[in-house]
Amino acid sequence: MTLSVNTNQPALIALQNLNRTNDQMQATQTRINTGESISTAKDNAAVWSIAQEQRADMSALGAVKMSLDRATSIADVALAAGESVSDLLKLMREKVVAAKDTSLTTTSLQSLNSDFQGLLKNLQQVIKSAVFDGANLLDGSQPADMTFLADADAAQAITLSLQNLSLGGTINTLTATDDILTPANATAVLTRLDATMSSVNQAVGNIGTQAKQIDAHSSFVSRLNDVLETGVGNLVDADLAKESARLQALQVKQQLGAQALSIANGAPQIILSLFKGQ
Repeated sequence: MTLSVNTNQPALIALQNLNRTNDQMQATQTRINTGESISTAKDNAAVWSIAQEQRADMSALGAVKMSLDRATSIADVALAAGESVSDLLKLMREKVVAAKDTSLTTTSLQSLNSDFQGLLKNLQQVIKSAVFDGANLLDGSQPADMTFLADADAAQAITLSLQNLSLGGTINTLTATDDILTPANATAVLTRLDATMSSVNQAVGNIGTQAKQIDAHSSFVSRLNDVLETGVGNLVDADLAKESARLQALQVKQQLGAQALSIANGAPQIILSLFKGQ
């Protein structure tokens, strides 16, 4: 090897090796800091692209979960109100059956009718109060059945059907003008009341069935999101135990490389000894 003060080949080689070690250390430290082996497209374009697509689906599933949570809340409010309506109808039936007693006085019938009217008003209040986030399934205010997101592409939907329990409807055939002031009136009201109770119970049961479907689908979406998160982790997460061991090894290599460069830089000093005494 030629001794030269212009070109120090060993120093150049040592510097290249030290720079390579520094680059590897920087990459290792980035993986440790981010917790990911692939954090940018530069690391691995194909895997990064796949991971980004899965992350997009996960974000969309977040919106789906929010929509389903809203559906659950609306259904729960409707169920609570529907069950209250059913309970009120039972109490009303008690008053109507009592009013069919032909031995009752006018005063007694008026008292029963007053109770009946109070329950009727309470029923209307319950139906109008069954609102969550502006949505009411029971009072006929919604223009159509409510649909909610079911998948990340918004291609599928899950439905909550409207169940109009308002007075004078197809489900609740009672009216605000009904009274039980006479046994004859009570008999007529009882016929419609029995039909109404059957229809209301069926309607509330329908809401319950759909609410159960929504809960099941919401649980599935949560599990799907967890699976996608795990899948993305399998693609891009770094093994921090390996990275820790690699970092320690690179730190040693860096120190050795620095020493090797120092020795190589000192080699031209030998040339001075060749010219001593000249």
